[in-house]
Amino acid sequence: MTRVARPLAWLLAALVALAAPTAQAIDIKPLVSPGGIRYWLVQDSTAPIISISFSMAGGAVLDPQGKEGAASLLSSLLDQGAGPHDTVAFKALQEDIAARLSFWASAERFGGSLRMLRDARAESIDLLRLALTQPRFDPEAIERQRRATIAGLRQSEESPNAIASRTLSRATFGEHPYGRQVDGTASSVGAITIEDIKALAARQLTRNKLIVAVVGDTSAEVIGPLLDRAFGALPAGDSVPGAPAWTPAPTKPGGRLLVVQRAMPQSVALMSLPGLKRDDPDWYAATVMNYVLGGGGFNSRLMNEVRDKRGLAYGASSRLSYYDQGGVFTASVATMNQRVAESIKIMREQFDLMAKAGITDRELAEAKQYIVGSLAISLDSSASIAALLHQMQVDNLAPDQLTRRKELIDKVTADDVRRVARRLLREDALTIVVVGQPVGVTATE
Repeated sequence: MTRVARPLAWLLAALVALAAPTAQAIDIKPLVSPGGIRYWLVQDSTAPIISISFSMAGGAVLDPQGKEGAASLLSSLLDQGAGPHDTVAFKALQEDIAARLSFWASAERFGGSLRMLRDARAESIDLLRLALTQPRFDPEAIERQRRATIAGLRQSEESPNAIASRTLSRATFGEHPYGRQVDGTASSVGAITIEDIKALAARQLTRNKLIVAVVGDTSAEVIGPLLDRAFGALPAGDSVPGAPAWTPAPTKPGGRLLVVQRAMPQSVALMSLPGLKRDDPDWYAATVMNYVLGGGGFNSRLMNEVRDKRGLAYGASSRLSYYDQGGVFTASVATMNQRVAESIKIMREQFDLMAKAGITDRELAEAKQYIVGSLAISLDSSASIAALLHQMQVDNLAPDQLTRRKELIDKVTADDVRRVARRLLREDALTIVVVGQPVGVTATE
């Protein structure tokens, strides 16, 4: 770590030490509404605001073959008019009561969020109910959202980062649904019909595996009936098949390296390795490993070796991601075509060093301190806390997880980190994708 990074590390450590009690102090109440809707509630009267985060099973795994992006397009349409209100009127109603309503689709879930004023909660909930139960799907709204989506997708076709991400997804997941792009392609989105949208909505907008989190100035007595109003009219829904089991690609000596030639002065390199599911016992050891290796920003080894010591790139990083059926560890760097080969070499050497030697006691202590406290710093609004509570339920974590989290992280040892690094950072399982005109980089397939 450089002289510049070391004071930064201690400054961050001091900040997170001050903020750490916040996450542990959150009082999560698992509740059931009068109508039978299960939800988690955190009461917070510091501001007259209520935030709701919710989702149900589905998402992009429900997209019809050849019409990838349908769930994403559906999510963009739910606030474009509902019931008697067209797009303009529906947006105006939200503005009049300062409500913020949005929807999203991921690989395996479909959901949304509502941020509302305490004194406009009934009216805000009614807008959510209309969006979920009476979406209009006006042809002009569908075409408007389709055009915007396709324009964004075509623009991304010129982005080296987007090209690399799509290529790496296909190389990592193959024909598995995780290899699809949630937003689809220009061709697949163009093929989606109004009938497709309506059929998907009927299948998607249900109470199947509904997860709800509420944070703000309210109580169980008040919010419970309102949740029944918002979600109670949704059909129970048929069981939605989740993603099938995923088996990582066979290993190969030296790993796999793919090159996508594009005429540009810089190359983008993305790397992936099979990772961990969220419920893996090694999750927190892997979290510490990732922070030290590439997830810790300017305090990480990759940043130090690639940027600070050699000036090869502005930055290099890594992260852990997970799905229901598996996880991935990814790393990235972007640099001049003439420097990408050396950058990749240095990053691979750091992977190997981590697997063989692990981390120092000092790195372990600093990583733990940051990881424990950074969560508290991120919980700066009712919306961010609601999003966390929602994700905890998706991950099947217990309500006391925030209290136990520090204990679980503190238990991680240097030996644990070295063991999980050996488990994950295997050269024969590594896939690398380079987009650009890289010098000295030879594809293996």
